[in-house]
Amino acid sequence: MNKRFIRSAAAIFFSSFLLITGTFNPVSAQRKKKHEANTTPTDSTARPPLPAKSGPKTAPKKFSDVITASARTDSGLFIIYKQDDKIFVEIPDSLLGRDILVVNRISKSAAGLRSSISMYGYSGDEIGENVIRFDKGPNDRIFLKNISYTEISKDSSQPMFQAVMNSNIQPIAAAFDIKAFSDSSHGSIIDLTEFIQGDNDILFFDPRIKSALKLGGLQQDKSYIVDVKSYPINTEIKTVKTYSKSGGGQGPQGASQGGNATLELNSSIILLPATPMKSRYFDPRVGFFTTSVTDFDADPQGVKRLSMITRWRLEPKPEDREKYNRGELVEPAKPIIFYIDPATPKKWVPYLIQGVNDWQTAFEQAGFKNAIIAKLAPSPAEDSTWSLEDARFSAIVYKPSDIPNASGPHVHDPRSGEILESHINWYHNVMRLLRNWYFVQCAPNDPRARKMEFDDQLMGELIRFVSSHEVGHTLGLRHNFGSSSAYPVEKLRDKEWVKANGHAPSIMDYARFNYVAQPGDGITGADLYPRINFYDKWAIEWGYRQIPGLSDPKAEQPVLNKWTVEKLKDKKYWFGTEMNPDDPRSQNEDLGDNAMKASEYGIKNLQRIIPNLLTWTSTPNEGYANLNELYKEVNTQFGRYMGHVAKNIGGVYETPKTVEQEGGVYAAVPKATQQEAVQFLQKQLFTTPKWLLDKEILSRTGNNATTIISARQNPILQRIMSSGTLTKLINAEANEGSNNYTAAALLTDLKKGIFSELTNHQAIDVFRRNLQKNYVDNLVDLISEPSSNPDGGMMVMIGAASGISSTPADVSSIARAQLMALKGEVKAAAATAGDNMSRYHLNELYEKISQALDPK
Repeated sequence: MNKRFIRSAAAIFFSSFLLITGTFNPVSAQRKKKHEANTTPTDSTARPPLPAKSGPKTAPKKFSDVITASARTDSGLFIIYKQDDKIFVEIPDSLLGRDILVVNRISKSAAGLRSSISMYGYSGDEIGENVIRFDKGPNDRIFLKNISYTEISKDSSQPMFQAVMNSNIQPIAAAFDIKAFSDSSHGSIIDLTEFIQGDNDILFFDPRIKSALKLGGLQQDKSYIVDVKSYPINTEIKTVKTYSKSGGGQGPQGASQGGNATLELNSSIILLPATPMKSRYFDPRVGFFTTSVTDFDADPQGVKRLSMITRWRLEPKPEDREKYNRGELVEPAKPIIFYIDPATPKKWVPYLIQGVNDWQTAFEQAGFKNAIIAKLAPSPAEDSTWSLEDARFSAIVYKPSDIPNASGPHVHDPRSGEILESHINWYHNVMRLLRNWYFVQCAPNDPRARKMEFDDQLMGELIRFVSSHEVGHTLGLRHNFGSSSAYPVEKLRDKEWVKANGHAPSIMDYARFNYVAQPGDGITGADLYPRINFYDKWAIEWGYRQIPGLSDPKAEQPVLNKWTVEKLKDKKYWFGTEMNPDDPRSQNEDLGDNAMKASEYGIKNLQRIIPNLLTWTSTPNEGYANLNELYKEVNTQFGRYMGHVAKNIGGVYETPKTVEQEGGVYAAVPKATQQEAVQFLQKQLFTTPKWLLDKEILSRTGNNATTIISARQNPILQRIMSSGTLTKLINAEANEGSNNYTAAALLTDLKKGIFSELTNHQAIDVFRRNLQKNYVDNLVDLISEPSSNPDGGMMVMIGAASGISSTPADVSSIARAQLMALKGEVKAAAATAGDNMSRYHLNELYEKISQALDPK
């Protein structure tokens, strides 16, 4: 994650790591799998078959002529025969045409591999995923096909079914001669040796990940097969692969000068269910990750994109179904089990386990008890067959990384959304991130946080919260950035209320800790941490509760919609997507229903930290690195508060609804709220926050006062004066009337505060001079030739995107009018300025504005 924490997506390199930045690609969220990404019909000729062995084809021989008595046999999903350094595989006829999932992971990483891509290349990382089928072809061959589920038609009795099939021939990735038939004549023996020894994107690296890790061609003479093992529903292939590694140049013969990288890789071949799990269709009012298909049957007059949520197959045992239907708690036929990586430091294991088990109460609301369990991984003495790379097992994988992060990806069946397994990535240095967050948000309320090394108990409790958040992602839940907006800010200071309700309704929010609480409120310890709460339990119930008598996902929709409409009468069950750039209710790291009030409390706590920062970060026999790091964290936290407020200006509320719900989906943030936001920024940000500029800290860290202030002021000013923000205000006025906050009013209000010295005739210090120049520069940019993307990538229309352009002409007109008015005011003020620097500054602004309005 960049610098944030916990993204969750689909487990390959391009998935969203979710911890440290404010963006979620979301799909932090789910990455589209390779078998989902192909949106155009594919033809078998696009990828010619790869023969398993060069040379003339030979007819199948007798079984005993191919598989001799010396062969070592391993039975399971496939029967594996290891003979004379060859790997023969018997494919039963019953598995021909069956969908099989292939998941590839690094089991041991290469030295130095991670330097090129900091959060990837560790043991346990997923590097590829495919759905395949084995089919019998002509001339005694077995074809391995790479399967896509992008387009479907289920009704084989209709002409559309054949049309879709004709446009979606699945590519043949490899072809193998049948060496012999099994003794029972119900299976085909193929030689998989060269396919495993070689390099291909079925069993090994997804090409994009391979490229990102700067891996080149396979060094065949330095690669080998470690083992192939077969289990009841899966086969595991372990290999050592050596690749050339790009070092930014080529040698005289064209060889890479980056050396080689040797890795141990594990490929899990898992049989998908013969009958896919019953899907549940996605609802944007409940935050789940999805897998999607284009269904040609769903709409009789067109096509429809169907999105299915990803979830585990939790079903009552057959003998308990009646009890379940009566509302009794029952254990699922197959619980969700997470194993803890044996490499995990022992003192953190109990907290990771508790973070998993905390979800049991949520599943009880869905009708299941003991539905999710964490366990220690068995020792080799307890189970010699257990392996962290075995795709039958889900695990929390401990990674010895200096990356401050954690992520919760999962692997799912693309046909139904069924989650099959998950490997949660737990990076060692996530504890550094937790320390910094807790320090800047809670040190005034929790004395345990006022030092550089937290006690094990405190760190363990913080690890437990992160564990729960990541597990939530593996259960299918996305971030709910809107949950915290349900709570009134003042209630977050009420000790008993917080004890009963927590400081946010969802642990899937980035509502880290209760920074609103003030010393004297009596809120400390667990009441400062996030918890699995109202929304989380509701989302699990919505996604996992079985609905008796309904076997079709379409038939479930009216029932689910009724549940949702009823729940959403209470704000704490509202889901705010992490994907919306314009709704100020959906933000990471924020708390409460009013960003201005919450941020004011947060600033008061930061102002309590600054005078104590030297003492609290002091470490014997060390310098001031800790002081510098935590001082930057305080500055960053202050910047977050400013961003929370700024998003209200030009903001657009988005509340997804079905037709059964009253009211609109989109609405501009009320005028009074936007004005409150501007007033807050004038007071807390544009009036120089000199409390940040502690001389004792600056003298020990070498930070520059003007840089610190500009780094906080300039991005916020640029955001609220951008073409995107102003265009949204213009569109809101056009859509809803002149009672909305206008673009002209915003710029006028900003000018009154930022240029207050023009009327009160005070000297303009260096901080204000920088701010005023930045204000003018932003106006000048607005009257310049618009870029190809004038809104900076932000949504500028209220409602869904359309072909209607924004109104850069109005933005330019308003900005020009502001510059013309300011030009006269600046000129008059320069004539009466009492100090030289103020006069020099104002004269320069006058010349800059004149040049912009009338370029020579």
